[in-house]
Amino acid sequence: MKFGLRAATTGDVPHLPGIERSAAKAFLSLPDLAWIADDAVQSEERHRALIENRTAWVATDEGGSPIGFLNGEVFEGCFHILEVAVRLDAQGQGIGRALIDLAGQFAAANELAGLTLTTFRDVPWNEPLYRRLGFRIVENSDLTPKLARILEDEAGTGLPAERRCAMKLTGAR
Repeated sequence: MKFGLRAATTGDVPHLPGIERSAAKAFLSLPDLAWIADDAVQSEERHRALIENRTAWVATDEGGSPIGFLNGEVFEGCFHILEVAVRLDAQGQGIGRALIDLAGQFAAANELAGLTLTTFRDVPWNEPLYRRLGFRIVENSDLTPKLARILEDEAGTGLPAERRCAMKLTGAR
């Protein structure tokens, strides 16, 4: 599949929650995490704020319609990926990897120390995938205050804390 990458615009906002919901359908294959497929997604207001901050990008199909997105925020000297989502029918084609590369370029251009994210340790398209991309687990003893708070907040929403981790990718991509 051919796809393009670009900065997200406010015109993309109505499409982004649907992409996130579609991407979450992958969790239906994991009985103990299937509930994530119906869990809340980022609000349109949150998407607009991240677009205004210029920390949101989309992948588009050949017609220019969004099929994936990545957004995040800068803190503690890194670009933290809040969400990377690719429509279920477009997964496995390098779109997520390309979006992460774009985030890495943003981090390098802004002289940030790297990328961070939180994810599941044991879900094949989570920690194992990010490890292949060069991310490394941040041990609990090395968590920054903000990353520790994010993991705590995720546990508060029902994500199993023992299965979650923070990861970091250092250097330019």
